[in-house]
Amino acid sequence: MMLTVPGAGIIILFAWLSPSYALYFHIGETEKKCFIEEIPDETMVIGKYRTQLWDKQTGSFLPATPGLGMHVEIKDPDTKIILSRQYGSDGRFTFTSHTPGEHQICLHSNSTKMALFAGGKLRVHLDIQVGEHTNNYPEIAAKDKLTELQLRARQLLDQVEQIQKEQNYQRYREDFSLSFNVLVTVSLHSIVRTSPCLSMF
Repeated sequence: MMLTVPGAGIIILFAWLSPSYALYFHIGETEKKCFIEEIPDETMVIGKYRTQLWDKQTGSFLPATPGLGMHVEIKDPDTKIILSRQYGSDGRFTFTSHTPGEHQICLHSNSTKMALFAGGKLRVHLDIQVGEHTNNYPEIAAKDKLTELQLRARQLLDQVEQIQKEQNYQRYREDFSLSFNVLVTVSLHSIVRTSPCLSMF
């Protein structure tokens, strides 16, 4: 099956708009990994992770031991801590942004015994969902006894609301950028205008 140019464009657009990503990374015992996520205000974020330990004998990653866990710390754009908590080797964290901008999501092991790290490697699988992708629609449909059409309408309304939040955030960023550019231009202009006067002295 071959996609037409508009069809391929729509698929790329949906992939670009999808505010959810999953990845894995490796960390050592005292290492801390942080991620920056640009989030509009009043937006729910759900993060899920699971850890695996490197096993030298098998040469692969195995499920982590029960004593191992992760510390999750989240800071808003003003570097105010909005979540700081210890979790187990598998966990789920949730927060709602109250300020638009770059939120910092940091994870590190809560282990202090190198013995837990066979070989010193820990693999962390991380999945972050933002906005309406955090909603569990089958659960909502069962709870509210929604028909398929009503559920689809609810999903579309949630998507529209998320798009509005992201548009407002883009306007906020553009206003900030424009203000900064005007400030720089005015400052440079005043320096250029006063420099001939200063060179006379």
